[in-house]
Amino acid sequence: MGVKTFAAIDVGSYELSMKIFEVSQRKKIREIDHIRHRIELGTETYNTGKLSNEKVDELCRVLTEFQEIMKGYQVTACKAYGTSAIREMKNRMIILEQIKLRTGIHVDVISNSEQRFLDYKSIASKGVFFDEMIVRGTAIVDIGGGSIQVSLFDKGSLVTTQNLKLGILRLREKLVSLQLKPTHYDEILEELVAGQMEVLEKLYLKGKKIENIIVVDEYISNALGTGKGDAKESYIEAADFEKFRKGIRSKSPSEMAREYHIPEESIFLLYISTMLVQHFLKLTGAGHLWIPGVTLCDGIAYEYAEQNRLYSSDHDFEKDIIDCTQNISKRYMGSKKRGETLEKIATTIFDSMKKVHGLGKRERLLLRLAALLHDCGKYITLNGVGMASYEIVMATEIIGLSHTEREIVANVVKYNYLDFDYYEEMNQGAVIDRQTYLCIAKLTAILRVATGLDRSHKEKFKDIVAVHRGEELILTVNTSYDITLEKGLFTPRAAFFEEIFSITPVIKQKRIM
Repeated sequence: MGVKTFAAIDVGSYELSMKIFEVSQRKKIREIDHIRHRIELGTETYNTGKLSNEKVDELCRVLTEFQEIMKGYQVTACKAYGTSAIREMKNRMIILEQIKLRTGIHVDVISNSEQRFLDYKSIASKGVFFDEMIVRGTAIVDIGGGSIQVSLFDKGSLVTTQNLKLGILRLREKLVSLQLKPTHYDEILEELVAGQMEVLEKLYLKGKKIENIIVVDEYISNALGTGKGDAKESYIEAADFEKFRKGIRSKSPSEMAREYHIPEESIFLLYISTMLVQHFLKLTGAGHLWIPGVTLCDGIAYEYAEQNRLYSSDHDFEKDIIDCTQNISKRYMGSKKRGETLEKIATTIFDSMKKVHGLGKRERLLLRLAALLHDCGKYITLNGVGMASYEIVMATEIIGLSHTEREIVANVVKYNYLDFDYYEEMNQGAVIDRQTYLCIAKLTAILRVATGLDRSHKEKFKDIVAVHRGEELILTVNTSYDITLEKGLFTPRAAFFEEIFSITPVIKQKRIM
């Protein structure tokens, strides 16, 4: 397969950015141009929920110019993503339609967890240096215009990821509205972020040793991150970062702009970014920072190369999603053994029914997540587990999942306990399309059967074989346990499976001597 020229566009909170890449199996992903235009969409969106006509006109004009640049490079594929500034617009659909009609560019709006996962993938694509780093306690601090995403790693696993509404545009607007003198900025910023940081520390950092902080942002990355060559070039001591931060305070904006090739109007945002990072350094006691210099555009390019089988990383991203979900279950006192048993039974059934359910690898992952989170609502109540579990899943960010995928997991967990709502009922108060609805129904049917096979919570059915034969799904279990209870309570759960697939699950016991 030859070289493909790909354009990645980030419709961000404070600028439009486009990177042109050459993507091939031999040369992998090579950046050949980076075009940026400062336009603060977030300032208007966060304050009013809408964009002015002037901003829409400017946005469309710049995207049209991007189109011309793409023609010059003979771009064969393009992907444009909108983030928090677009997500939080009240009239988002109207603006996106205008952009499509006026520029020919379709902008997909991604959830916060999808955006941060793409950033994360672009970091991981830097190779073994990243995998070596996360064996020790490491925090990714991903600073955006509207919020910060903090992801904690330890022993190579993703422990948790949390979103804080402390983006640099939001903080700047608060500082400006207070009409402060520059000498007071540090003190006020400290007060603005302290509350959320304190909660983060108590719930997620207590007892954890963080040695490294990985910084993803626009301004520090432009000043200190190479983004090219040896990844270790941008691995610095915390003391060196503090010197850099003090240098920002001692020099004029024009001096800083010349030295680091940053627009003068961006220096204030750089200052806020450095202050936030310094706060994390103080909070965690981390001694090193890595500034890989990646942006969302790099993540978009990685996704394109991955989907077209032009590039793949040795890092297991699916494992990160599972690890994070297991930690969520642990937070709500879920049984790890019970969750893993259900996960194994559910995926065994799923794999045996591939030709019947027509679902793919991604839906299999969602089923695994639902199995791990199936009883998280018991942390709140024992009488309304289904609804409580639904609310917990919908309120908890799972990195890498879109809003629709999180809705699927939440509903599968919910209907594992409650009577299933058919399409018209489920669609009241929510917009669930036909494909999503059918996915929820199929995964719910599988999880119900899996739950029915472990009704006693004694993991009697860990060794199970599922075979689809004609109109039956034969579930053969190798166990010496008495499974009278499971057989007696199995029929109601099997009935919904039969309704969805027109296949009857049948339990057969093969006793272990």
